[in-house]
Amino acid sequence: MTTDVEKYEDAMSTTTTSPAPHSDVPTGRKPEGGRVGGGLFDPKQLLKSCPDALRKLDPRVMVKSPVMFVVLIGSVVTTVLAIKDPGDWFGWAITVWLWLTTIFANLAEAVAEGRGKAQADTLRKAKTDTVARRIIGKNEERVPGAELRIGDLVVCEAGDIIPGDGDVVEGVASVDESAITGESAPVIRESGGDRSAVTGGTKVLSDRIVIKITTKPGETFIDRMISLVEGAARQKTPNEVALNILLASLTIVFLLAVVTLKPFAIYAGADEQTSMIVLTALLVCLIPTTIGALLSAIGIAGMDRLVQRNVLAMSGRAVEAAGDVSTLLLDKTGTITLGNRQAAGFVPVRGTTDAEVADAAQLSSLADETPEGRSIVVLAKEKYGLRERHQGELAHAEWIAFTAQTRMSGVDVDGRQVRKGATGSVVAWVEEQGGTVASDARELTDRIAQAGGTPLLVAAKDDRGARVLGVIHLKDVVKDGMRERFDELRRMGIKTIMITGDNPLTAKAIAEEAGVDDFLAEATPEDKMALIKREQAGGKLVAMTGDGTNDAPALAQADVGVAMNTGTSAAKEAGNMVDLDSDPTKLIEIVEIGKQLLITRGALTTFSIANDVAKYFAIIPAMFAVAHPSLDKLNIMGLASPESAILSAVVFNALIIVALVPLALKGVRYRPTSADRMLRRNLGLYGLGGLIAPFVGIKIIDLLLSLIPGIG
Repeated sequence: MTTDVEKYEDAMSTTTTSPAPHSDVPTGRKPEGGRVGGGLFDPKQLLKSCPDALRKLDPRVMVKSPVMFVVLIGSVVTTVLAIKDPGDWFGWAITVWLWLTTIFANLAEAVAEGRGKAQADTLRKAKTDTVARRIIGKNEERVPGAELRIGDLVVCEAGDIIPGDGDVVEGVASVDESAITGESAPVIRESGGDRSAVTGGTKVLSDRIVIKITTKPGETFIDRMISLVEGAARQKTPNEVALNILLASLTIVFLLAVVTLKPFAIYAGADEQTSMIVLTALLVCLIPTTIGALLSAIGIAGMDRLVQRNVLAMSGRAVEAAGDVSTLLLDKTGTITLGNRQAAGFVPVRGTTDAEVADAAQLSSLADETPEGRSIVVLAKEKYGLRERHQGELAHAEWIAFTAQTRMSGVDVDGRQVRKGATGSVVAWVEEQGGTVASDARELTDRIAQAGGTPLLVAAKDDRGARVLGVIHLKDVVKDGMRERFDELRRMGIKTIMITGDNPLTAKAIAEEAGVDDFLAEATPEDKMALIKREQAGGKLVAMTGDGTNDAPALAQADVGVAMNTGTSAAKEAGNMVDLDSDPTKLIEIVEIGKQLLITRGALTTFSIANDVAKYFAIIPAMFAVAHPSLDKLNIMGLASPESAILSAVVFNALIIVALVPLALKGVRYRPTSADRMLRRNLGLYGLGGLIAPFVGIKIIDLLLSLIPGIG
């Protein structure tokens, strides 16, 4: 007879997924059936973003970006001056392009936010006003889901919408979470263990579960997702604040430079070339408007790229931290290996038969709800014909459940004690009971461990005393391509540490096969916490994944803590990211996306500042060549006139923002490499490119303007 959980697991194992599409992040993928829509410039989305871009012209919004606030003030000043002199075509041309510069900057941010709002609309559809069946004593009452409070118990059966976030405290059921994850395959939710958390708005497909509500109405996981993807909860990260301070400082420097031009022009007899409109336009051209316009869009797009991969970042700070991570803690099972570690055989010590080992192993595993424990029960039944027993048949027995601390499970029944678990734990138990460990037991465990398997000892205490009966051989397989992935991380300067409950020999064999830098064997939650603190004390940023309540302290301590959506509520509250696909391997992708965000911001900052320097030397000689013909030698571009030089620079300044929006939203193409090599590449590409682009762009625009009568 198979249990409900095993029946669901068998059904779930037949689900397949399609290959992931290509992404600029080497390992990036989008969830099948995900909520990503439209391209970078989806016309419908662009149209929806235009009103938002105009609303952002509010000075209370613009002041958050010092550079663009200066552009807004300049636009207002030139508008007033142009109205005073309606016949001045030059003033009106400058005014129009300054306003376009401001609108283009707002449009870039609005487009980035619009992609998140489109996802939020889909999530809102999952929020329905449900009627909950709340348990009061032995009775049930129907109440609106909005009236549920923390601690309430509710019943959900097949076809019901789960009314709120909570943990399953009774029963097991398959649940449709496609509204949250975009994945159509159902998932199993059951009481106990690390798969007990359920999300409001998801649908129960089979059986009956009792849920304990863990969040208040309006604070559910879907509510938080909507707030985050819309950008309503987005705050500037420390790096963004620091960059804004730098940009504001550069703006002040260029403002002083422009202000000093007026008295210099009066002294040089070139006062006509330095009107208020000209100086305002010159200031806007010289300050770092490119990065100032795109800074918010870059941050929003970085979080959006995570959302597209079904990872929810609770803050932009978490995404940035992922880009600076220097140590990755990776669980062996499910991350480095396939995670379906199964019992492959029972090996007896001398004086014991394999049938005896199988019987004791099955009995001691009845209280072990882990996949490994269940596989032991099934193997004993299939290979040795042992009837599959259940805890309910042994009502008088005392069960010892498996925990991460004890790393051992078992049962005390009919004067006999049986234990199964990690080698060190079982050996310690046998010695505590006054028994001895057979010499060949150590040989058997070493042989299995050296082969890359995981040995579990089986021991018993009866009238013959405490002794080891034999060894259970668990097998797992390292995922394809992991060594290459770890080589890439090593080139990026990231240290990888494998975390496992296996003994040191097994851990060493798998670590060498996978190619990780280090490993922590026989790890307990306390060991994880100590390792994270030790790495952080050395000035390193640490990232890890987890799904259980026992992982919560370590997730909270880590700089980047990625909780699995299938995990407990405590784990999801502790982490600063949640992976809706519950794929531990995605931690590597998250780090790459974080690095891509930082590289994009750095590259566009370099380009913007280089732009400013180039525009300064391109425009100033052309402005004063009329008053000082000797300066004409510095007018290397041969710009037609001072008016054409200024107007060409203003037009270029606006158009370069539009040209770089796709790069800001998509991100600079990221290749795993060392920091020094990456710096040289970006300085060459974006630094040199930022110096050359204005000379080429302004000259082309100047040539086009010269074709217009009255300008050339």
